[in-house]
Parts: sequence; C-alpha cells; structure tokens
Amino acid sequence: MKAKGAQPKVRRRGATRADYVLETVFWDAGTARLLPRLLKGRTCGPVFVTHRRPGPGKILSARDVCPDTGLARLSYGQARALLDQHTAHAGTGTGWDLHEYRHSSLTHLGERGASELMLMAKSRHKKVENVRRYFKPSAEAIADVTALLAPGDARR
Repeated sequence: MKAKGAQPKVRRRGATRADYVLETVFWDAGTARLLPRLLKGRTCGPVFVTHRRPGPGKILSARDVCPDTGLARLSYGQARALLDQHTAHAGTGTGWDLHEYRHSSLTHLGERGASELMLMAKSRHKKVENVRRYFKPSAEAIADVTALLAPGDARR
C-alpha cells in the first residue's frame, strides 16, 4: 500500500520512477474476516472501489481501475460521503469524518498503554508532536490515572 505522503523512488541519475515505496498494512482478525466480502473475488487492483464504472470522459491511471471488474478506486470525497451517510445520527454532516476515524484509533491505543513510538509506527507520523495532537484521553482514562494517587482503596 502506498502511504500518505509517500515519496516516489528516485534513480541514481535523478530521474523519478512512477512507482512508490510500498508499505505493509496490518489488519486485525475482525478486519481480515471482512476483507473477502469487500473484495468479492477480486485478486488485484484497489481495495475500495465505486459501485459503477467510470464514465467515458473520465481518464484514470491503470492503478486506479480494477482490471477484473473495471470499477474505479473510491475517491476521498466518495469515502467521506459514505462514512457520513452510515454513521450520521442527526442527518447529513453529523457522522464521522475520515480524519477523526483514523485518529480515534490512536486515542484508543494510547489509553491501552501503547507507547508514543508504537503510535508513530501505527499512524506513520514522523514527529512525536503530531501524534500527541491526536491523543485525547477519555474522562474514564483520566479518572483511572487520578485514582492511582488516591490513598487506600480509590474505588470507595
């Protein structure tokens, strides 16, 4: 998978190649069980695709079209609209947005004790300050930490 902000590979003489440094994606067991349903038998091409083929005037690179089905890669805008549609609680625009969704996992991992180094590896951030910005512990997590300072049994 090409990472967000990935830099193209460069040849010795300075000519840029069209491909990028690829990174491994780690899926947990739940996601791995859902992947076959998402892929629907496809063996190559983009993972997230639209529900119909691109129009005749739309020019896409070969990387953005599934060779098995002819379906195009799902754009960021389409993914944002789908996520909002399926998570909205009070009409359009009230659901999750992709950026929040991505970084909520950092909060959950941080609350479970993952180190900053592991959070940086998971999110592919290059600077510690950028990871800290997204780690917002819940009220329960702060209460648990505060309870560590209480004399005796803090659960009274």
